[in-house]
Amino acid sequence: MKRILLMTTVLLCNLAAAQTIISTKNTSLVIDAAQGKEPLFLYYGARLEDGDLSSLRAAGFQELPVYPALNTNGAHPEALCVRMPDGNLTTDLRTSSIEESTWEGGKIYSISCKDPVYPLEVKIYYKTYEAEDIISTWTEIRNAAKKKKDEIVLTRFDSGSLPIRRGDVWVMSFGGGWADETEAFCQPLGLGVRSVYNRDGVRNSHKAHSEVMISLDGKPREDSGRVIGAALCYSGNYELRFETGDTRRMSMHRFYAGIDPTHSAYTLAKGESFTTPELALSWSSEGLGGVSRNFHRWGRKWKLTHGGQVNDILLNSWEGVYFDINEEGMHSMIRDIADMGGELFVMDDGWFGDKYPRLNDHTSLGDWVVDRNKLPHGIEGLAEEARRNGIKFGIWIEPEMTNVGSELFEKHPDWVINAPKRELVTGRGGGQLVLDLSNPAVQDYVFGVFDGIMTACPEIAYVKWDANMQIYSQGSGYLKNQEHLYIEYHRGLAKVLDRIRAKYPNVSIQACAGGGGRVNWGILPWFDEFWTSDNTDALQRTYIQWNTSYFFPAEAMAAHIGASPNHTTGREIPLKFRIDVAMSARLGLELQPSAMTEDEKAHCKAAISDYKKIRDVVQLGDLYRIVSPLDGKGICTKLYATPEKDRAVFFWYSTEYFQGKQVPAALFAGLDPERRYRITELDVFGKPLSCDGKTFSGRFLMETGLNIPAKNYQGGPHRDYASHVLYLTAE
Repeated sequence: MKRILLMTTVLLCNLAAAQTIISTKNTSLVIDAAQGKEPLFLYYGARLEDGDLSSLRAAGFQELPVYPALNTNGAHPEALCVRMPDGNLTTDLRTSSIEESTWEGGKIYSISCKDPVYPLEVKIYYKTYEAEDIISTWTEIRNAAKKKKDEIVLTRFDSGSLPIRRGDVWVMSFGGGWADETEAFCQPLGLGVRSVYNRDGVRNSHKAHSEVMISLDGKPREDSGRVIGAALCYSGNYELRFETGDTRRMSMHRFYAGIDPTHSAYTLAKGESFTTPELALSWSSEGLGGVSRNFHRWGRKWKLTHGGQVNDILLNSWEGVYFDINEEGMHSMIRDIADMGGELFVMDDGWFGDKYPRLNDHTSLGDWVVDRNKLPHGIEGLAEEARRNGIKFGIWIEPEMTNVGSELFEKHPDWVINAPKRELVTGRGGGQLVLDLSNPAVQDYVFGVFDGIMTACPEIAYVKWDANMQIYSQGSGYLKNQEHLYIEYHRGLAKVLDRIRAKYPNVSIQACAGGGGRVNWGILPWFDEFWTSDNTDALQRTYIQWNTSYFFPAEAMAAHIGASPNHTTGREIPLKFRIDVAMSARLGLELQPSAMTEDEKAHCKAAISDYKKIRDVVQLGDLYRIVSPLDGKGICTKLYATPEKDRAVFFWYSTEYFQGKQVPAALFAGLDPERRYRITELDVFGKPLSCDGKTFSGRFLMETGLNIPAKNYQGGPHRDYASHVLYLTAE
């Protein structure tokens, strides 16, 4: 995990009119936190000059509470709702002190507030990531009671809120379902309440995402306009909501983000504190693309476990063999990916189980012992075979789950999540259950699964960590307060992952959760990447990966070359198109090489070689989305450039084909207009484009562009799947 280094702390004593200015390189957030009064929000946007700071009130900005709580005013929706020891539901937060700390990436501010009557203390934190133009916020809520019996119950406890000036404000949110993750939904923000939430319990990004883009200048544009991006960094249930009241009283929208409080009221005993997740905010005048690049830089530097490092090119066994694991077959796949120039082989589900061999998804989870009938020489034998072939070895696990048909469940039926005294509710085809990670004994067990596998085979370089089921029946045999389950589950998961990363800091781990169920910044600090979707159909992946890129960099986005016909959609797509789509993110393979022709293997080998030339630009560079597949133009284009703009990679895909249809000129973005770039087409199949080997100025490419024909040189039934990858090097 990325670690925080606190360096100095200063107490800000002049609180009579304490205007706190929280700034990054290009943005400012201003709060008035006068002593003895409720802290008020004044401004968030472009970085302010000193003269403008002193005139904020004169500009007519409405002052609203920074962290509104239910009080006797009743004019504002609440970010905090509590039930006091005597049953009182109102809260009065008044500033008592402000502290400023520095850390290696910026500053941390804390505004301490107290209720003058009840033993409630709230600290509101703001943390700057100065170079990345990110400001995050969270709160620490404490029961300062002196008597043991005086409990405080939190019934809503958001991480933060943000007032947004009324106007032509649009919101882009993301959601979908299994194999159709990360659809984009964009609409103007009007009166009333708009909510985005998750109540899965385990995973949180299949049906909705905990990130939104807020455009202040009408329908959002890619490269211009004022946009705010917000991402709640939490792995569990959440709610994002916009509330807009009567126009006569409110000139502002209010945005709130935090843990979803549904069935999760949290009781604080005397002396206990509750810390909410981090809510990350970014503002840019460069449209959606500017906010995306801020989040990408922030994520690579401060969130991803091994952020800033390129990935190994892998072959994963799942779509190649599913549960049909055997030693000979694994050896064959190891040799195949090594021959094609890959660097890692990952054995997926189906390798374990003794009393209950893992032949399908109905049994065996929890029994993490090698099935010696399938693998006589164990995992160690496969790791040895990988080493002989000059590549690394990885493995799949699903340690948060078990099956009714397992030795683990027979031994510990009390370890599963299910409502007390109710019939057992299972999922995923019947028989699958979620382990209760609120229980320290279960935490020890789950850590032991990872630790035991790594101890038996220290050469494992990569672990695919899956989670294929939600919580259907809320209940814990360990917790006394059942309303704490959803929160304590994720606290327990965090404890396990902390232990794993402390002991195994160098192992690469993928966050898979029935596909794209854990695409969020709350889980990624322990992981290197996420599985973007179980849908490897390259055409649909152009859409999924495009929308995922609004908040997540290519370095985190696993994109594998699947088979044709595709295993999810049945669509037949030529190999070149499948390769070119996977090359735009974290390239891997998800197929059976023995089913490929020798020409197809040679094609993959050449493409892998090409990808090695550009993967640092794709995974670590700045992304410029140019033509969206959703725009109806029949193409999708995007470009990655190094921060120095000396190298770039341009991707062009035809997303539909109509006889005689003219596609628009291919305009580039993110280049230096004064430099000349030599273009080399990669993954060439047949005749290269006429621009191959030629040089053009950055200005010409961005203002005039290239004419790229919507023609697939593989011909036949696949002429609607044209694609090109152009590598640009400055001269």
